[in-house]
Amino acid sequence: MYACETETLTKEERDALILEHLPQVNWIAVRIHEKLPPGIELDDLISAGVIGLVAAVDHYDPSHGASLRTYAEYKIRGAILDSIRGLDGIPAHKRKRVKQVQQAIARIEAELKRPATEEEIAAELGISLSEFQQWMVDLRSVSLGSLNVVEEGEEFSLLKFISDDGEDSPDQILERSELEKLISRGVARMPERERLVLSLYYKEGLNLREIAEIMGLHLTRVAQLRVQAILRLRALLEREWPSKGRSARDGRRGQ
Repeated sequence: MYACETETLTKEERDALILEHLPQVNWIAVRIHEKLPPGIELDDLISAGVIGLVAAVDHYDPSHGASLRTYAEYKIRGAILDSIRGLDGIPAHKRKRVKQVQQAIARIEAELKRPATEEEIAAELGISLSEFQQWMVDLRSVSLGSLNVVEEGEEFSLLKFISDDGEDSPDQILERSELEKLISRGVARMPERERLVLSLYYKEGLNLREIAEIMGLHLTRVAQLRVQAILRLRALLEREWPSKGRSARDGRRGQ
């Protein structure tokens, strides 16, 4: 019988529980890996899953009614998905610039309670509007990160990896619903042209050249608008999703 959270496991007992559930890490990692695009190593997923397993063993409390195996699956899957969400297609040397733009957007929108304009973002960054627009061109490979992964030029949605098909638990269904609502709210409040670009690109499946023709804009301008829209959503997700997602879910699980 597993000791309750207030009791202390010996090192031997803790190690034995971790070893006992290691096959569960491998099983979950393989299931997720099968659905991912090429280029993501199974060993990396397993390593992340082991971290989740250790957290499960260290924080498990049987008084909440779930078995250790059930709780461990939740923590393992969560750790693996968190590791995947860091794969956003952005070259390492451009990550700092992405972070600067997201933080500038977040500061402006927190203060003004409305979407930040390009001019305001550029001013917050201390650069000219034309330089900011060039930044957007340079960051054209950026994706949503928490929702998408880019591999070999192709973008894949990560929403479907939140849970296995046919195995949606109430918590997983709620997670997906909350995330989709947050994204919808973010899209609804962004400038009209950015919202239209996202809709045509993601919902209608048009490429940037086709969107440029429809909107009567230069291809480069459409690329800028797409990146700006994505960075707005990334800023929103970074600001609101951790508290609505991981922290809330951990609280429901009794941590």
